[in-house]
Amino acid sequence: MKDFRLLNKNFIKRYFFLIPVVLFFLFLILFFLIFVFKILIFANKTYLIPFSVSTQAKFPVIKTEFVPQISAEGAIIMDADSKVVLYSKNPSLRFSTASTTKIMTALTALDHFNLSDVLTVYEATNEGSVLGLKQGEQMTFENMLYGMLLPSANDVALTISQNYPGSSEAFIKEMNVKAKNFKLANTHYQDPAGLEDSGDYTTPFDLARLASFAVKNDTFRKVVATKEKTIYSVSGKTYEIANLNKLLGVDGVNGIKTGYTQEAGQVLVTSKIEKGKTIIIVVMGSEDRFLDTAKLLDLVSNNLTYLSIHP
Repeated sequence: MKDFRLLNKNFIKRYFFLIPVVLFFLFLILFFLIFVFKILIFANKTYLIPFSVSTQAKFPVIKTEFVPQISAEGAIIMDADSKVVLYSKNPSLRFSTASTTKIMTALTALDHFNLSDVLTVYEATNEGSVLGLKQGEQMTFENMLYGMLLPSANDVALTISQNYPGSSEAFIKEMNVKAKNFKLANTHYQDPAGLEDSGDYTTPFDLARLASFAVKNDTFRKVVATKEKTIYSVSGKTYEIANLNKLLGVDGVNGIKTGYTQEAGQVLVTSKIEKGKTIIIVVMGSEDRFLDTAKLLDLVSNNLTYLSIHP
């Protein structure tokens, strides 16, 4: 019995010193598990707002809604700043771009040419609406911008693209790169004027998005807001041109571009200032683009409110 007691006493004495060691290792394991769980929780954390929002941000809302009766097969109203869609009809349906292609032509050219650059007509064309440029004629890029965007001259669009490094092919490639950068997923360009109906296509949504970027360019915005202009070639030849947009100056309308081919039908991209904000209106495949747009203007005129967005 004495031997058993002595053995038990020695056993307790020996393993008593192991208890702190075991507890220490258990603490380390527990600490490690807590650390791992914190990482997993943080990595999978859901935030109420995944991005910072200014308390001054404004969200456009139509106060009194009604459905306008329009002939256009596709249409959209978009707030240029927020890209919020206020009204749409077949916004993702593809249509031929017609001369609204020249919006992208202008933006692509503005990235490369200076307004004072002199461009040369390498190949005259008489297809569709033209200014009547002659081979070898020269004109500043600024004058050509007016000639392309006001009377929608196809020969001017062609000349601009041919003066780009690598000529028209490289210019058209750059137009499509720009479309990709603007995230215009359903847009493609085949030529700089919008004459290739099968290869030039977009949607009302994409076209409105493109226009929302275009109006941020001061030069573009100034040109498309011009009703009439006299432009000159380097030799002194004058051209009296007028904007094809009949709604320009009406109810705050300050742009942007008309378009028409037999396949595309009537197309119109409109920008309007409403309560200090720019609203983009697009109609495509229309039988009367100006009447359709006027009806959409009625939908937003004095009928918008901007709500504050709080984080």
